[in-house]
Amino acid sequence: MIQIKNFKGIAVVYTMAMLFLSCQDEYKRVGEEAQKKVYPRGVVEDFVLTYTESPIELGSEDEGSSRVMAVLSGPIRNDYEQLSFPYQTFPDGLLVEIFNEKNEKTTIEADYGVLYSVTSIVDLRGNVLIKGDDGKKLSTSQLYYDRGNEWAFTHEKFTFTNPEDGTVMDGEGMDVQKDLKFLNAHKTYGLMLIKEEKEEKDD
Repeated sequence: MIQIKNFKGIAVVYTMAMLFLSCQDEYKRVGEEAQKKVYPRGVVEDFVLTYTESPIELGSEDEGSSRVMAVLSGPIRNDYEQLSFPYQTFPDGLLVEIFNEKNEKTTIEADYGVLYSVTSIVDLRGNVLIKGDDGKKLSTSQLYYDRGNEWAFTHEKFTFTNPEDGTVMDGEGMDVQKDLKFLNAHKTYGLMLIKEEKEEKDD
């Protein structure tokens, strides 16, 4: 009698387990089928986007002079502007060139990027590198660039090279002006002198 009860108990547990796994599988398949695939509305190859600013409001027949503020370029741009929260992706990388009032150029490049049209935030990922007009460089794995406020920030590890004082700084988390004139590091791991390295190599 005890053996029969144990057998029945095992059978019940086995049956419930089968039902549970079956429900899990059904839920998984239904969830996958419910996900709608989103396709880009348009794909542009070898694109160049130029952002300009006019010093004064111009009429329809006025020529005037406009200043180039930024140029965004890359191999491929996918447009998802048909969505409620529109965005553009740059799967093969992109280059952002930013110009200040003195026409000094700062470049930002990355392996992948997403531009959110509503917020003007650019999400840059993979080998992100910022180069300032004065030779300063900042490299990290991911960086957000706010085009509206001309500000960049990251929570990832970074390396900042400053040729003015001949130092390389490693840290984690920072926010910085577009031209690298000001950098606020959240955590630093110390400085390394470039000049000393060069002197050692010369010797």
